[in-house]
Amino acid sequence: MTSLVLAIESSCDETAAAVVADGHRVLSSVVASQVEVHAPFGGVVPEIASRAHLEHLVPVVRRALVDAGIDSPATQLDAVAATVGPGLIGALVVGVGHAKALSLAWGLPFVGVNHLEGHLYASRLEDPAFAPPFVVLLVSGGHTLLLHVLDHGRFDLLGRTIDDAAGEAFDKVARLLGLGYPGGPAIDRIATQGDASVVSFPRGLIDEPGFDFSFSGVKSSVLRYVRSHPDTSVADIAASFQEAVVDVLVTKARKAAAQAGAGALCLAGGVAANSSLRARATAASEEDGLALYLPSRAMCTDNAAMIAAAAWSQLQRSGPSPLDVAARPSFPLVATVGR
Repeated sequence: MTSLVLAIESSCDETAAAVVADGHRVLSSVVASQVEVHAPFGGVVPEIASRAHLEHLVPVVRRALVDAGIDSPATQLDAVAATVGPGLIGALVVGVGHAKALSLAWGLPFVGVNHLEGHLYASRLEDPAFAPPFVVLLVSGGHTLLLHVLDHGRFDLLGRTIDDAAGEAFDKVARLLGLGYPGGPAIDRIATQGDASVVSFPRGLIDEPGFDFSFSGVKSSVLRYVRSHPDTSVADIAASFQEAVVDVLVTKARKAAAQAGAGALCLAGGVAANSSLRARATAASEEDGLALYLPSRAMCTDNAAMIAAAAWSQLQRSGPSPLDVAARPSFPLVATVGR
């Protein structure tokens, strides 16, 4: 029997809703982006993001239901889910409050989902072979993690960034180079026109034991280089910076997979859309004999379909979340929602 989950994602600057069947078949996925609203500020402004969610959420949810052919949510849906954290508290409150209201109005279970766990399930939406155990490299604007996923809902944290997340470094370097916001896609585009061998930027912690990351050093190195070499091509600097970051990410991920004895590697998070990272991870997985779970670029960035997939899995293993679960701006992945 088909199980349908309506999910809402509002952890940062994307207002999203989706309906997913059985945790993997996307019936609808609607995203209202706020990029143009935040671009003049060079980053996300929390108060503006919260107000935009209030404006967009009702029409986005309505569109997701229509696209999925849902005209009687109370009888056709099986649960309503929402991202409860981590993220911007004001933005999260909007999505969580709306999802709980729909849950109560329709008499359906509510499922609170960790946003990071949602990113892990993005690959399940497109790859039927997706199944633990595997090692995950989760890279986004706010997080850079290496995890050994032992089973659904069971994670062993192998490493994390000790300072800037990789996506944060991309945004800051893009701003420094005058490439605008969001920085990750801007650097990815211009790097294709540059030579990554022009500058040898530092690879933080690449040869150190363990699997922690550090990207503040490469960011500072770019700043110093730009000041002392103002005539160097922006494309060459962007390509060299990107190569340094990707080199660290892939090297650490390969070592983690080998140590864990994993047969598969999974990329997740917004930075997983980076073309260089995708190419390097694909080549490394083939060389190491690893299966690679690689979500499409559309599913790497924030969306509600991945939240629905994670919610469906959570329902199967532990049931719905209590309605008193609150939005949590800080929410470690190893924790379980509502437990």
